[in-house]
Amino acid sequence: MACILEVRVQPKSGRTAVSLEPSGRVKVWVTEPPERGKANDAVVEALARALGVPKSAVTVTRGHASRNKLVRVEGLTEQEAKARLGG
Repeated sequence: MACILEVRVQPKSGRTAVSLEPSGRVKVWVTEPPERGKANDAVVEALARALGVPKSAVTVTRGHASRNKLVRVEGLTEQEAKARLGG
């Protein structure tokens, strides 16, 4: 069981946070810059913490160099993931 989430990333933010937008897209703010995969690593860590899953269960599948990403989360359905994010 796994789900794919649409994620919009705000790198170099003053905070690390995760929220669910009304559109169903996930917004992630990270303090890391978008250089050499630092922001992607921070996104994986932030999502894993917010969803209560290990970091190994979260993978960026598309959009490695973009602010818009698709992220695969193992062990949760899309409904479970969005419920854990407050949706």
